[in-house]
Amino acid sequence: MPKIKPRRKTPAEPIKPARTRLEPEVRKELILDAAADLVAEEGVSAVSMERLGREAGVSKSLIYAYYPNLQDVLSTLLKREYRRLRNQQIEAAEQAGTFAEMIRLITGAYMNYMDQRGLILERLSAEPSFADHGDPTEYNRSSAVNYLADILHNNYDLELGLAKAVLDISFGLPAAGGHYLIREGTDRELVEDITVTMITGSIQAVLDKYGTSRKKL
Repeated sequence: MPKIKPRRKTPAEPIKPARTRLEPEVRKELILDAAADLVAEEGVSAVSMERLGREAGVSKSLIYAYYPNLQDVLSTLLKREYRRLRNQQIEAAEQAGTFAEMIRLITGAYMNYMDQRGLILERLSAEPSFADHGDPTEYNRSSAVNYLADILHNNYDLELGLAKAVLDISFGLPAAGGHYLIREGTDRELVEDITVTMITGSIQAVLDKYGTSRKKL
């Protein structure tokens, strides 16, 4: 009886993992994340549609499906960073028990964000095409000023117009502190404390001179 040769085992082909189909919003965020990393690490000039495709793991044609041009990618990224910064400040403000504490928490959230991601904001906002975006404190500035002015007006008897004026002027201090922090690379807590002291000091001086209640912050 002839011997039956054993059948050679064909090596099993590796099972390819099923590709996860990401939602469009998730893909758009991945593209923006890749752009943010490039801006922070290499500067705005390093960002291109081809480079974004490689870094985000998507095709260049897919990027064009979401963003018509590179300018739109960078503009959307800048607005996203501003929005995230403002949301963190709002969350911080909700934890405050006093007006002075609110100023400290809002400023602290700003400085922390600038310490972590300020280079992205600095480099994007320095682009001439984004000059109309202003600095980070310009994002939803009027609504924030009005909100804080109402608190000063209702709780410290400061005339509403004066309250808006002192807060609008003081709003520029965190931006100046953030620029200094990025430029000098100094201690964040020190810059934060100096900025808070200047803001609360100026507001208290206005209350002492123009307010009627003489209440302390």
